[in-house]
Amino acid sequence: MSKKRIPQRVSATILKSLSAGVVPRIGLEHIAVGRKEEIESLLEDLENIEVGSAAFRFFIGRYGSGKSFLIQLLRNYAMDRDFVVADVDLSPARRFIGGGNKGVATYRELIRNMSTKTRPSGGALTAILEKWISKIQSTVITEKGIKPQDPSFVDQVETEIINAVNNIKDLVHGFDFATVISTYWRGHKLGEEEAKENALRWLRGEYITKTEARNAISVSVIVDDDSWYDYIKLLARFVTEIGYTGLLIFFDEAVNLYKITHTQSRTNNYEKLLTMYNDTMQGKAEYLGIFVGGTPQFLEDRRRGLYSYEALHSRLVESRFAKNGLRDISGPVIKLERLSLEEIFVLLTRVMNVHALHYKYEAFLTNDELQEFIKVIVSRIGADKLLTPREFVREFIILLNVLRRNPEQSFLGLIQGEDFKPQTPSQVDESVKGTEYEEFTL
Repeated sequence: MSKKRIPQRVSATILKSLSAGVVPRIGLEHIAVGRKEEIESLLEDLENIEVGSAAFRFFIGRYGSGKSFLIQLLRNYAMDRDFVVADVDLSPARRFIGGGNKGVATYRELIRNMSTKTRPSGGALTAILEKWISKIQSTVITEKGIKPQDPSFVDQVETEIINAVNNIKDLVHGFDFATVISTYWRGHKLGEEEAKENALRWLRGEYITKTEARNAISVSVIVDDDSWYDYIKLLARFVTEIGYTGLLIFFDEAVNLYKITHTQSRTNNYEKLLTMYNDTMQGKAEYLGIFVGGTPQFLEDRRRGLYSYEALHSRLVESRFAKNGLRDISGPVIKLERLSLEEIFVLLTRVMNVHALHYKYEAFLTNDELQEFIKVIVSRIGADKLLTPREFVREFIILLNVLRRNPEQSFLGLIQGEDFKPQTPSQVDESVKGTEYEEFTL
């Protein structure tokens, strides 16, 4: 067993999340397996974004195939490289556009989940602004040689702030955005907490009417369903101007767009998605990465999926050359292949080691026992179901928990029992016969 130390808070999060069938937001590096080609391609995206380009990717796979895992892994990689990241799960109440300000609801969730390396759990907007102001003050002190007590100190700081803000005024809604940022600075300078809070409320998309915003902050526009994506592009430019590498936005559970029953509403959402896609691909967005996780139905269904919208279908359809095992990882769509049995074995080994470290015992399962577990899971669920890592890991952690509480039980006895494996041995053998699961070696 690996002796690599894992903080108890991290190991607890890993085990709790995986046993619940969700992806942990921290500690992924301790259990990450496979996806080498995908990760290398995505890291190239980060390099391009860092120099002012943009990226757009779809992660396509069935439920439990690793879409959310890949999103969280990329999210963590990006924060380590000093990107600002924000993520949201789309839902019936959070779309790209829709009645009841569903687009604004998505924007608000993105801002709420905005994270950095020093604030990885979200809520980083205020910290970003305060860090920026502190950095400018330090720069004035060290590079200009002006002390805080000097009468010209505030003027010099304000000059630096204005320079940064002026660089975003050329973008759509840039002037109003710059006004809000300047309002926050004035509140900081004068100690006016109400002014700072008004600016934050506007940035979080919390004003309902333009009149309310104008009275509070002297800005005649608000974040709405039509404009929220423009402010995402502004934020990408702004965070870069103040010293971050760029901005990454993650939309998971995009299958909820596919589930919209009203045809025009679904089309409107796809049009908004097309706008984001075109902006990133045509150079209209800078320092911005957009990543969308969805199911094969969401992409390929010609009646309701993205392929039903011809403008997206023609852009996203798979090349005729990407067949027979050949993959194009550099394209806009990354289809997640299932992990190999060897990779599943490594994944379970790492999960077992995390479990043992967390509960302070020596990992005791042998390679043969792990292989038997994999074979039983495959035969129980069915080889034709395209098994996912989620199905393996949830069952495995439950077994480890049972064994920890009931040390008199044996691992093989549990997985070979009728409660765990409803099929008879002959049925098991028959279900895997002639498939890639019949035998595998490490």
